[in-house]
Amino acid sequence: MSTNRPALGATIYFMLLATLGLYFVFAAVQGDYGVFRQVQIRAETEQLELERDRLQAQLDVIENKTRRLSDEYLDLDLLDEQARDMLGFLRPDEIVIR
Repeated sequence: MSTNRPALGATIYFMLLATLGLYFVFAAVQGDYGVFRQVQIRAETEQLELERDRLQAQLDVIENKTRRLSDEYLDLDLLDEQARDMLGFLRPDEIVIR
């Protein structure tokens, strides 16, 4: 009775090792800290940085207008523009185009 088949224990051992190896490969690619998640995190980071920069630019514009309308520094042209815009007034030399 001489067969060249490996023992049942060795077969189970190698199947277990193969299963664990496949699990770790899957986790490295698809897991919470895997390759795909890292790419997704980088893309989200770039998108959020662009949004941050856009919001910072808007904030700078608002801060500039606020400073120009403050008590320390009053820009009369801006004040006139804002008042006419809010109240709907026009100067006699202006033409309205809609």
